[in-house]
Amino acid sequence: MQKGNKRSGIKQNLFSWRQRVALDFHALYVQYEAKIHELQYFFWECTARCNLACLHCGSDCRVDNTLKDMPLNDFLNVCKNVSEKYDPSNIMMVVTGGEPLLRKDLEEMGNALVAMGFSWGMVTNGFLLTNERFRSLRRAGLSSITISLDGFEKEHQWLRGIKGSFSRAVEAAQLVASESGMIYDVVTCVNQKNIHYLNDFKNFLQSIGVKYWRLFVIDPIGRARYHDELFLNKEQLHTLLGFIASEREKGEMKVSFGCDGFLGGYERKVRDGFFFCRAGIHVASVLANGDIGACPNIHRGFVQGNIYTDDFIEVWEKRFKIFRNRKREGQCRTCEIWSWCRGDGMHLHEPDREGPIHCYFRQLYL
Repeated sequence: MQKGNKRSGIKQNLFSWRQRVALDFHALYVQYEAKIHELQYFFWECTARCNLACLHCGSDCRVDNTLKDMPLNDFLNVCKNVSEKYDPSNIMMVVTGGEPLLRKDLEEMGNALVAMGFSWGMVTNGFLLTNERFRSLRRAGLSSITISLDGFEKEHQWLRGIKGSFSRAVEAAQLVASESGMIYDVVTCVNQKNIHYLNDFKNFLQSIGVKYWRLFVIDPIGRARYHDELFLNKEQLHTLLGFIASEREKGEMKVSFGCDGFLGGYERKVRDGFFFCRAGIHVASVLANGDIGACPNIHRGFVQGNIYTDDFIEVWEKRFKIFRNRKREGQCRTCEIWSWCRGDGMHLHEPDREGPIHCYFRQLYL
């Protein structure tokens, strides 16, 4: 059967009428949110430097990791403008990299953000998160943190490229999990080398006190595209999503899938709510060189301006059209469920091609 014919009637074949109605309403909600584009998450890629050498790094490979760190005040000036235009209590600031803990002025940044009315968090590999630094960051208002832990020692260090990275990440995970009032999660990149022991690894995480676990898969972007062993096949993806759905039903720990892609019948079973790529709709970023973008791992070809030449507020209000007014391109032109996924996540798009470089729904069902 031709793929074009196989796709015909897919809504009726794979989704109940209740699911179709719910997804249609969600599509209307996404259109409304794109129209008002309220800023809710603001990422700062505070450095392009990193102390690890991860095989799956999603950063644009053209970014020079010797790029000098942006002066803190340059970023804080943008934050000040944002706080004067919008309600800072409704915006979460997230510091990422590179590895943000390589900067020594995060405490100064945190105190300044809190004074403006923002909450702030961090994404880190955990290698440099000692108890002393953690306490210092907490005093500066750190309220949320994400720690990367990608399986047991052999597999984690294979992926992260540095010996000793596993034990340091475990120590960091234990540290944040034991902190009262801390919003956190441990994230795991699921690949060919750790897919077979998810349950054992869940038990290990529980043994060190972790209650919030987010799993994600690798997309063919950044360095990852050169390593086939990072990618799951169709059967393995079903195995992963089935595992997450089962664990969520058990309720022993909060397990969820990352924000990647529309997942068909797994929607609302593996994460809260339906798929919604919020890049450029609720999410903006200032990158290490001052570029204004959406999520930091989106192709640099979709940069919308630069803080050194453009006003951030004006860029946020008047640009980002490619994120908010999605177009049917490439294989999406004839897709019956396009209104539900809108071409998947923007990190799967490149400026010089039509449609996403990968489609999760196609991988799962076609």
